[in-house]
Amino acid sequence: MAVTDPIADYLTRIRNAQMAGHRMVTIPASNMKKSITEILYVQGYILKYKFEDTPNKQGQILIALKYDQTTKKPIIQKLKRVSRPGLRHYVKSSDMPSVINGLGTAVVSTSKGVLTDKTARKENVGGEVLFYIY
Repeated sequence: MAVTDPIADYLTRIRNAQMAGHRMVTIPASNMKKSITEILYVQGYILKYKFEDTPNKQGQILIALKYDQTTKKPIIQKLKRVSRPGLRHYVKSSDMPSVINGLGTAVVSTSKGVLTDKTARKENVGGEVLFYIY
């Protein structure tokens, strides 16, 4: 099945798996999704991940979701897609958004790769804001 917005599909699979209480989620792989997964791991939103590459196929990303130990609620409270195929959202480094006064993270696609808002500000580079996560 052809997906018109693969990043929104990626976020929706994570969101649905968390609402269902799943520990693992499988997502079709791409280079952009692999970069986003690494960012989510470094920022502490997911427990761990594994890239499964198969010959002559697209490959998959296995993501272990992270939950709070005491309340059993997901660590990711909100995933909000900002830029979409019908309406792209580009920002300069000086206009980089701050999610919940710096408590959340904006993931940005730049000329230097997929970065967080803090890293993009530090490297003084703008780009397309993909989504917010907190």
